[in-house]
Amino acid sequence: MKAFVVDKYKKKGALRLADVPEPELRDNDVLVRVHATGVNLLDSKVRDGEFKLILPYRPPFVLGHDVAGSVVRVGSKVRRYKPGDEVYARPRDHRVGTFAEFIAMNEADVALKPTNLSMEEAASIPLVGLTAWQALVEMGKVKPGQKVFIQAGSGGVGTFAIQLAKHLGATVATTTSAKNVDLVKSLGADLVIDYKTQNFEKVLSGYDLVLNSQDTKTLEKSLRVLKPGGHLISISGPPDAEFAKELRLNLFLKLVMRLLSRRVRKRAKSLGIRYSFLFMRAQGEHLSEITSLIESGVIRPVVDRIFPFEKTGDALAYVETGRAKGKVVITVGE
Repeated sequence: MKAFVVDKYKKKGALRLADVPEPELRDNDVLVRVHATGVNLLDSKVRDGEFKLILPYRPPFVLGHDVAGSVVRVGSKVRRYKPGDEVYARPRDHRVGTFAEFIAMNEADVALKPTNLSMEEAASIPLVGLTAWQALVEMGKVKPGQKVFIQAGSGGVGTFAIQLAKHLGATVATTTSAKNVDLVKSLGADLVIDYKTQNFEKVLSGYDLVLNSQDTKTLEKSLRVLKPGGHLISISGPPDAEFAKELRLNLFLKLVMRLLSRRVRKRAKSLGIRYSFLFMRAQGEHLSEITSLIESGVIRPVVDRIFPFEKTGDALAYVETGRAKGKVVITVGE
């Protein structure tokens, strides 16, 4: 089969289109013909080796973390899916590789595709949808009447998280550029801050939850907008000891994580605020909940551009510019 592979870790490294063996089908796996795949900044970070300590992929490996497609074969123990089912997923870590014609995934990572979405639209959802769900529902436990600040509202996670937070009954503030104000308001944002002309920490106060996706400087500013008892959830780091424990990392890496997050944890504690790092995980049951929200019209996908499979490198380069509104998707096959 055809796939885009990373031959070696390299900053801004090139992807190579290659012929690779069809993935092995395990007893609990479904083999999916990839119709479309989403592109994420995580793909760039993995390609560049930024997560080598916690995700030690051995080059050459196939990149890609989002998929929508149809089941072609199932393992001997699979009971939820059958050939012909249209599904979507974010494959679990160490088994990614959606920039390819086929992928084998554990059935627990998979959900039926929303019936009202195209394959391209469905492929835009899993990683950002699961990130938002795990941050706002599972970890943040957002309740009606709370105030939530979601950074970068016009990005992939932001466009999904705004809609989910509004569905949960929150008042939502976000940051974006002036040209994207109408977009984020149409998704449900109540207060929109132009990050180029305004300082959000001077506008916002008394918030219950912040979803941080930016740099360390923005993270520290975000602490100031939370009320005592508030919760800062960061998907861009720094990782903390709890994250290291969940991944069952060795003692050295646990110490590294603790040191990396020491400053922000200390500052948060002094303000009476909780700090959590979230590295989303594959979870088909969460995706099924998301499917229900999409089919009922609560959440809609936001897709910026669709690239053909042979232009996968260009799609990744476009995501790296940081200018995409919502998600970038690649069409792989029919």
